[in-house]
Amino acid sequence: MKAFTGAMLRWEWRDRVLELTLDHEPANEIGLAALGELEKFITALDALSPDTSACIFASAQRRGFSAGADLRELYRLAAVMPEKEFHTGAREFLERMHRVMNAIDAAPVVTIAAVHGVCFGGGFELALACDIIVADKMARFAFPELRLGLIPGWGGIPRLKRDLGNAFIRDLLLTGRSVSAARAHAVGLVAQLAAEGESLRVARATAEQIRKFDPGARAAAKKFVKPIPCEELRREIEIFCELLRQPAVMAGLKKFVESTDAMPYLP
Repeated sequence: MKAFTGAMLRWEWRDRVLELTLDHEPANEIGLAALGELEKFITALDALSPDTSACIFASAQRRGFSAGADLRELYRLAAVMPEKEFHTGAREFLERMHRVMNAIDAAPVVTIAAVHGVCFGGGFELALACDIIVADKMARFAFPELRLGLIPGWGGIPRLKRDLGNAFIRDLLLTGRSVSAARAHAVGLVAQLAAEGESLRVARATAEQIRKFDPGARAAAKKFVKPIPCEELRREIEIFCELLRQPAVMAGLKKFVESTDAMPYLP
């Protein structure tokens, strides 16, 4: 499937580049519906990989790339489902999301995240699954999960540990504070820093450069420099599911849902 338009996202294949656009108000929150469309995308990516050089992930929403998991949906499900059923469903959701993220991480094509604005939580984890992050100067990155009593659950910490120093990771995770695109670039998280509003243009130019190289050599190089941290990813699911059972999580979700702030996901 070379093109698709869903309720949460769309994609289009053109000139050996596959471009996925997140487009769901207010800030591309990722819940069950978005996960289902991402799974369709992974199937398309696998089928199109032999004829694809690069894949770009971008957002059409003004507020940013993605605010992360749909916490309102999570809270609603926790409120109406029996506890055992809720926790079983949460684990299944995590495992499905990990399969999506791992498929992006290990795809033989070069994946590029074009980031602007908010890139938090699960949205940040989606960007981290990509090979290259291009961010405009107004982008901000954060893992605010600890204020909910959780850790990032979609592979973010193992992937950050693969690529960056632990001092930065601990600061990001344990304070919950957001960091600017400039700092993210300085520590090596962001590969290319773009002017405001220019991240997608720079990502497309990068994809054009990638098209010049032999597909086999490109795939071999990626596999060599980007091993999948499988054991740590499995441990992450276990820790997340254990924490999800704690009362602090429901209290944190309730506070988030009841917030009257325009953007309650901001740290």
